[in-house]
Amino acid sequence: MKSLLIKETTVSERAQIVREALGADGECEGIDLTDMYDDYIYGLKELADINREFSEQHCGEVIAGELRKPSNCESL
Repeated sequence: MKSLLIKETTVSERAQIVREALGADGECEGIDLTDMYDDYIYGLKELADINREFSEQHCGEVIAGELRKPSNCESL
């Protein structure tokens, strides 16, 4: 498998990596997820950093309109 690191890929390769990972349209519940990965595509942040930040911001679960963080979320 080819490296996904910014220093070892071009902008067009990173755009292709994101397109392939997200599937055909890159949408989830009406949100264009490709925007989330712009910093990776343009060489500003690694994929791992973007995914970690997303997990930290959105860690938790919604149950009947109530947000609860699982016990393992505190460690993030």
